[in-house]
Amino acid sequence: MIFEWTGRYTYLILDLLTLVSTIALSFDKKVAFYKQWPYLFPGILAGMIVFIPWDIIFTLHGIWGFNPAYLTGIYLWHLPIEEWLFFIAVPYASVFIYACLEAYFGDPMRRIQTLVWWFWLGLSFLCLVFGYKQWYPLITFSLLMAALLLHRWIWGTQFMGRLGLMWLIHLIPFFAVNGVLTALPIVWYNNSENLNVRLGSVPFEDAFYSLLLLLIVFGTMFGLKQKKGQLPLNSKK
Repeated sequence: MIFEWTGRYTYLILDLLTLVSTIALSFDKKVAFYKQWPYLFPGILAGMIVFIPWDIIFTLHGIWGFNPAYLTGIYLWHLPIEEWLFFIAVPYASVFIYACLEAYFGDPMRRIQTLVWWFWLGLSFLCLVFGYKQWYPLITFSLLMAALLLHRWIWGTQFMGRLGLMWLIHLIPFFAVNGVLTALPIVWYNNSENLNVRLGSVPFEDAFYSLLLLLIVFGTMFGLKQKKGQLPLNSKK
């Protein structure tokens, strides 16, 4: 009975652990992450506006899906409530990582920020060439290339060093959580619609699906900060 109860709440527990642990640290004096909330929450909303409809469409077409044995059974527009919470918890934790890096280390990857941008763009193009016949890589890498080009057009590559380091660090908890989600599995994938390359049990595309989500979140945040004078209007480099 205990296993049955915890099983139904597995995805919810993973979401809450991700979210609660970072919220508890948001009031650190040096980072003062709570001051980012007026920019962060609109950024999270922007990410959800893109990713929730995408998620619903892919779920309805069987490109991926969810194992009800690990869910509370509460659904909203064909998605389990845990999946909605995922799109809040992951960006919150990732932006928190970025804020900590900025507060404690500045921009240690500044010298290679342009290289980071080119690496992401080149890898996205390569994955698109190999995966254009499958829906998951087609949508993910097409949108990722568009997001990277838009970021460079607006802000240059000045944020790419910190974003690159944040992304690398965020992959540690991301793969820990996604490893559980895909190993049990709580989330299953139709391999005929992806590259069928796994990092452990996690589809390769997931790491860049997350990057795309974060670029949307950060892009919204940067735009709002620029409008409020928190970023200089001539910040493009």
